[in-house]
Amino acid sequence: MGLFEEFIWPFHAVVLAHIVTGATGLLAFWVPIFARKGGAHHRRWGKVFTASMLATGVIAIAISGLTIADPVGTHPHLDFAPALIQGIFGWMMLYLAILTINLAWYGWSCIRGRHDHAINRHPLNLVLQAAVTVTAANCAWHGLVLGQLLMVGISLVGFATAATNLWFIYKPHRGPQDWLKEHLKGLVGAGISVYTAFFAFGAVRLMPELALNPGLWAVPLVTGLAIILYHWRRIGRQQQARAHATRLASS
Repeated sequence: MGLFEEFIWPFHAVVLAHIVTGATGLLAFWVPIFARKGGAHHRRWGKVFTASMLATGVIAIAISGLTIADPVGTHPHLDFAPALIQGIFGWMMLYLAILTINLAWYGWSCIRGRHDHAINRHPLNLVLQAAVTVTAANCAWHGLVLGQLLMVGISLVGFATAATNLWFIYKPHRGPQDWLKEHLKGLVGAGISVYTAFFAFGAVRLMPELALNPGLWAVPLVTGLAIILYHWRRIGRQQQARAHATRLASS
């Protein structure tokens, strides 16, 4: 008998809190995307989104820890082997939780450090890059052991996140709008992470066979990358327009 099979309500309470904060983030995500950049709605709902992502990530760490401790007791409805439950809903969820916290904090740090780049070198920001790298490697390892290539594939996002974040943090020569691109990457990336978890871990309760479907996992990633690339292109055009105006004014 598992640790939680007769005393399951604490786990359910944590899951409920996770759903509340995650749902808040799912809804709040779209306001800063479509609102006027830098406007009151963008700033207000951006703070709501960031706070909800940090809370969701912290709660997800607790959920993953309980799942690792007792995979069957916490997920009695799943007809999966205990090792697979532990891998997908334990180790991979732990990695995604750290990734979400990493991206949300990094995106927030970039806007706070737009005039003082040293803020981005805060120890917590650096520790989060190490944490996401370690948990991504752990996720990939368990994926290989379980024969779950999805776990290996999704871990690559964490490696890329830490590498590109550190590249900006220690970049010696930064453009005037680089912070804005990184701010966008971080917070939209957090949105990708939470929507991925929503589709994957949420769907398992309704349609368990879809939980490991790569197509389902790809939807948030493709959508989020499209948003990032679209806004990066806009920022690039604005930079070019400003540079052109400056050259005209000086000629």
